[in-house]
Amino acid sequence: MKVVLLQDIKGTGKKGELVNVSDGYARNFLFPRKLAREADAQAMNELKNAEQSKQFKIETETAQAKEYAAKLNDQTLVMYGKAGKGGKLFGSVTSKEIAAEVQKKYGIPVDKRKIVLDGDIKAFGTYQCEVKLYNGVSAKLKVMVTDEESK
Repeated sequence: MKVVLLQDIKGTGKKGELVNVSDGYARNFLFPRKLAREADAQAMNELKNAEQSKQFKIETETAQAKEYAAKLNDQTLVMYGKAGKGGKLFGSVTSKEIAAEVQKKYGIPVDKRKIVLDGDIKAFGTYQCEVKLYNGVSAKLKVMVTDEESK
């Protein structure tokens, strides 16, 4: 019997999949527990619509991420900090601060965990970082750290 799973079932399949199971398993276990429903025309249509909706969402998010990547690529972000002798910063410039600056300057929401730095930024200079915007879409960004007095 073909059924559409409503939840993940170990050993059978994932939610939204169309699987072939024995009649007894479907009637005595899956249907009473509302884990699956029979694969009739309505269920198949809903399954197809859900897949199309998911695909459309992925396409729109990818297009948005590519637009953001084009806006951010090869841009230089200027960050200011206080430093002691020798140009060593008090503290460091973190990915959280970079994400906040990207949001403020470009209006692009970036999660701080999606910013990849080569190492800690603890001195003045220019550093490369990668901003991962979506699965397979990223942008290279330069972060220039200067003294607060040079504003």
